[in-house]
Amino acid sequence: MDRRNIPRGCSSEDKAQRSNPDFHDQLLYQLVAEIGANRPVWQKQLPQLRSTEGVRPRLFYWSDKTEEQEVADVESGKEPVLEFATAPEDAVPAAAGETEKKVLRRSEHDLYPLLIEFLEAEHGVQGHRIDEKKSSNAYGSGGNKWLFPDVVGMENLSDGLHPEVVTAIRESRDRQVRLWSFEVKLLINRSNARETYFQAVSNSSWANYGYLVAANFEGSETLKELRILYAMHGIGLIRLDEENPIESEILVPAREKPDIEWPMCSRLATENKDFKQFMTKVRHFFQTGDM
Repeated sequence: MDRRNIPRGCSSEDKAQRSNPDFHDQLLYQLVAEIGANRPVWQKQLPQLRSTEGVRPRLFYWSDKTEEQEVADVESGKEPVLEFATAPEDAVPAAAGETEKKVLRRSEHDLYPLLIEFLEAEHGVQGHRIDEKKSSNAYGSGGNKWLFPDVVGMENLSDGLHPEVVTAIRESRDRQVRLWSFEVKLLINRSNARETYFQAVSNSSWANYGYLVAANFEGSETLKELRILYAMHGIGLIRLDEENPIESEILVPAREKPDIEWPMCSRLATENKDFKQFMTKVRHFFQTGDM
């Protein structure tokens, strides 16, 4: 046997094993398992090592910023821009009139239509944007803090049922609709997890379902904290996929409240034009069955 091509310290058996097509997959799985097992220790030793949560595969990155600074930079638009249609360096320059590289900055407002698309496509919930800037502020400065959700939704519980059954439900005055409420954030980590969760608790108190939605959850301790809060308050979690909203997912299903708090709905409708229009749609549904 010719051993000239066998690396020093590597037997022919090892070489044969490495030439096995399954070897690389097994090695990759082993590396992933070791990274997963050691990640908590590494992150305690190196706080600059951060990781995403609620998405697979988990992504790792290094940051010298504090978690508070990361949230502030994301919300202020100081994060690196998001690039689309970036051509390779050796590509032929675009001809006149053709679209070249586009650069966009994310904002929280960019997430609202993505969330509405996900809700309607995957859960049959008709979403509506609530703009808090359209509020009257009748209670003065701070009177409306954490009062209005970013997005609300209406779900037809009789959708797909036989028309006779739908009519029977309406005549019996049984429940025909579920109302949803959503607080949306670009980034949630340990620095703002409790604050954002209680913001969702506050502005979703009137609805059957309340959710805290984020494009990015960072850190395993973040989701752990949010799940502890969920056990007490029942606000669910949604991870929003910015590239493909339909691939967004409910990480923790909200705990349903059987009754809508109509007095709070009245307060919101009195204070905000968007919420008043949403209540008009709810009334129209009760009257006609059309959403």
